[in-house]
Order: sequence, then structure tokens, then C-alpha cells
Amino acid sequence: MNEDLKVNLSGLPRDCIDASATENISAAAPSQDPGAESEPELVVNPWDIVLCSSGTLICCENAIVVLIIFHSPSLRAPMFLLIGSLALADLLAGLGLIINFVFAYLLQSEATKLVTIGLIVASFSASVCSLLAITVDRYLSLYYALTYHSERTVTFTYAMLVILWGTSICLGLLPVMGWNCLRDESTCSVVRPLTKNNAAILSISFLFMFALMLQLYIQICKIVMRHAHQIALQHHFLATSHYVTTRKGVSTLALILGTFAACWMPFTLYSLIADYTYPSIYTYATLLPATYNSIINPVIYAYRNQEIQKALCLICCGCIPSTLSQRARSPSDV
Repeated sequence: MNEDLKVNLSGLPRDCIDASATENISAAAPSQDPGAESEPELVVNPWDIVLCSSGTLICCENAIVVLIIFHSPSLRAPMFLLIGSLALADLLAGLGLIINFVFAYLLQSEATKLVTIGLIVASFSASVCSLLAITVDRYLSLYYALTYHSERTVTFTYAMLVILWGTSICLGLLPVMGWNCLRDESTCSVVRPLTKNNAAILSISFLFMFALMLQLYIQICKIVMRHAHQIALQHHFLATSHYVTTRKGVSTLALILGTFAACWMPFTLYSLIADYTYPSIYTYATLLPATYNSIINPVIYAYRNQEIQKALCLICCGCIPSTLSQRARSPSDV
């Protein structure tokens, strides 16, 4: 990704090394000591350090969510299975960023490049697909409220998980199976060794899923507003109470979609228009916000959930705070 970085890590150019090997220079001349010049210096890119740090934070946050859902038998509903899928995907994405840093500076080879980029592509694809699956699940839970808690919903959830992880693994295997630019640099995208066609497919798929999520959340917003209005009429609430409830629901949906778009849209659009000839700083500057989405996801989807909060409190202190046990779910909790 960073051409300057590659030069620094490769040591001296080959012609300099050959020249120093053929010349007969006296070892007593300190000013012409070839050993002092031939030693490569390991230069670490600050952007790679930031990405590795982000990966570490992503792993820590999402590992807690995965452990909570795995440890708590009560968290086996379809919603929690999808949240667990999202946390696992983000955990693998963070792990991929850490492995990428280690391999880039300690174990450089074509095989490690392909394995690392495959893991990163598969995990981030699974993360985005899990977000779409959570959106579909939320829409079904509101639109089919009476039949949502049935065996059919569980079967549908497992089917979504199999499809999204199968698709993500296939996308991650494409570079490993030969769809890469290691043999032809002119076909490279902004993320080497992904080809421009591979990056274009990933970007277009993201835009399609974002459009689908937007449409589903618009429908969810309409259902939430209608439910809040019905509850207000049944309990003779004031108009201001109905307004506050619906505004909270709309704000939550805007936060979810806005965060998702702000994190992923810059890198998606940049991948469509740019290639390997563009300065690598632009790639880092657009890729870094995309990794932040995996940092924010546990906060939005897991730690705000009341049941996960209860499970976390039980694991940490063995008790449930009264504020959690008495809190009722409202139509704005979407």
C-alpha cells in the first residue's frame, strides 16, 4: 500500500549490493565500509501503527461481547445470534489488522500477504453482512410482531448466518485462489494485492447493501412511529410524549445509518475511482475510518442492549442493578 515503505524495508537496491560484492575495497578504510551501508533499516509507517492499535481495540471490545453471548445461555434468541456474528466478524477483522502489521514487518512473503488480505476481506465483509442481517431481523420483529417468536424465525436466522458467512469466506478466498495482482501490478487496486475488479465488486456490493439497509430503516421508522402513536392513544398520553418517543426512535436509526455511512463511504468511493498509482496516504486516510466502524459496532448493537448489560453485570459482579431490572422496553428501542 505504501510504495515508500516498501523501498525502506527492502534494504539497498540490487545494483548497489552487486557493486559492493565485486569491488575489492580495503577493510582498513572506514569511510568505504560496505557493511555500514548494506544494513537495511526497519522503518515503521505511523499509519500502520495506528491501524494495528485500532485492531487491538477492536479485538478487546468484541471479544467481550463474544464471551458474554457464549457464556450466557439466555442469549440464544435470533437477535443475539446476529449480534454475536457481528462481534465475531469484527473480532476477526481486528485480528487481521494485527496480523497484517506483524507479517508486514517481520514475515514478508507472498503467501502471508494473500492470507492476511483474505482474512481482512472476509471478516469485514462478514461484519457488513451481519449489519444487514441485523437490520432485516429488526424489520421482521416489528412487521411480523405476532409470529416473530417462532421456530421459523430461528431457522431463517441460521440460514442468514450460513449465507452471510459462506459469501464472506468466498470473497476472502478470491485473492488466495489467484485473483490478485502480485504478477501484474498494473491491475492493482488501492489495497495491494487486491485487483481493481475485486475492489470494485466489493465497493458496489457495499453500496447495494447500504441502499437496502436505508430502505429497511425507513420502513422501520414508519412502523415505530405508528406503534408509538397507537400506544399513546391507548394510554391517553400527551402529544409531547408521543413526539419524544418517536424522535428518540428516529434519532437512534439516524445514529446507526449515519455512523455506518460515515465510516465506510469514504473508502468505498475511493476504491472505485483510485488505483495503485494514487498516494498511499489517501488509502490510509479512508481505510482508518472504516476500521472505526468495528470499534463503534459493539457500543451501538451490544452494550446498549439491556439483556447484554444484565449478562455483563452478572458475569462481573454477580448481580443485576435495579435500574436495569426495572427498565421497560419502549418502541424507540430499535
